[in-house]
Amino acid sequence: MKALRIKSTVNIDFYSLNTLTKLELPFVAEGISAGFPSPASDYLDITIDLNKELIKNPSSTFLGRVKGLSMKDAGINEQDILIIDKSLAPRNGNIAVCYIDGEFTLKRINIKEKEIHLMPVNTDFQPIRVTEDNDFLIWGVVTYVIKKM
Repeated sequence: MKALRIKSTVNIDFYSLNTLTKLELPFVAEGISAGFPSPASDYLDITIDLNKELIKNPSSTFLGRVKGLSMKDAGINEQDILIIDKSLAPRNGNIAVCYIDGEFTLKRINIKEKEIHLMPVNTDFQPIRVTEDNDFLIWGVVTYVIKKM
């Protein structure tokens, strides 16, 4: 997966991606035990292509690098990489990249009847109520978060 920076904002750096590249990585198909150790395979002959695993709609998928801490209690931290799919219909509870009044922000969307609130997942931040006066768009739904451990 090759990425090219297309836009940098206060809250997110956006990247387009090229899914035509292929990088097959060794894959432990049986799973990795988080309990008692299991015997290791002498060799791994199964591979996984992360493009196929993580990108369902290549022409509408972008990457974003998180700036800020408003989603830290959801496990999304500064410098994490988001996989964002613009083709998905947003649903209540999704974590999404939203455009509001000239700024991009990452929030959990709360849709109730005819009201939308953008909910941070950090008590240091306040929810944002979207009104008719706002220039607002749900830009894309986050499908995966990639983080450095």
